[in-house]
Amino acid sequence: MKSSRNQRTHIYLPQDLLREIDAIVGKRGRSWFLVETAREAVRRRKLLHFLGDDNPAWNDSQHSELAQGSAAWVRKLRQESESRSEKRTRRAKPPRANR
Repeated sequence: MKSSRNQRTHIYLPQDLLREIDAIVGKRGRSWFLVETAREAVRRRKLLHFLGDDNPAWNDSQHSELAQGSAAWVRKLRQESESRSEKRTRRAKPPRANR
């Protein structure tokens, strides 16, 4: 388990389910298995909630750099990268020849 601040809890499981869990991970792997399974279920439910939410995930006011469209933004990034690369190339000193 990831957290050092664990809390013990008691849960009731049907015997057939407990036997299946034990067959997969063994009696000493129950806690780990149940924690990982619960984490996965929580992530899935959060994702389903997010996907079902009517509020948009994207807010244009938070991404003003994309006002001219994503293609223009990518073009600008590439130009800036090429410009930096050219400056580095010009600044690089040629290797000294062995005498």
